[in-house]
Amino acid sequence: MTARCPRDLSAERSALRAAADRLLEGAPLHSESGRLTVTELLRESGLRRDIVYGDHKDLVEEFQARARTRQHTPALAQSLADENTQLKQKLTDATSALAKEREATAVLRRLVAELDLELHAAREGRGPARVVPLSPRHRPHASREHP
Repeated sequence: MTARCPRDLSAERSALRAAADRLLEGAPLHSESGRLTVTELLRESGLRRDIVYGDHKDLVEEFQARARTRQHTPALAQSLADENTQLKQKLTDATSALAKEREATAVLRRLVAELDLELHAAREGRGPARVVPLSPRHRPHASREHP
């Protein structure tokens, strides 16, 4: 059986206060969202929920009171929300562009299939009268300049 290390309540309280200050300033080190919630406070402090609620509930309540007095969203949370909005708009634009490209591709595929059928019919001499075979054109060499 291993002996538990004695807890340092003072260090735990300091960690909670520092985590609360970082969250309220909008400069968290460990929080993913920077939101002013107890879950983010716990993540930021690195302490377990049972320890915090067992011995430091007063600091949790103090953090919640300070968070309620804030009338704005922390800078990090606001920047993440703004970035999320921009990314959603980009996704919408990309989805719309993709749908248009798919429509154009479908039209082009049908056109290529139609032209291929006409070409085969013209080569076999059974094409419509309006199809006139053209003589093959010679392309100019790449070294020549065009006027």
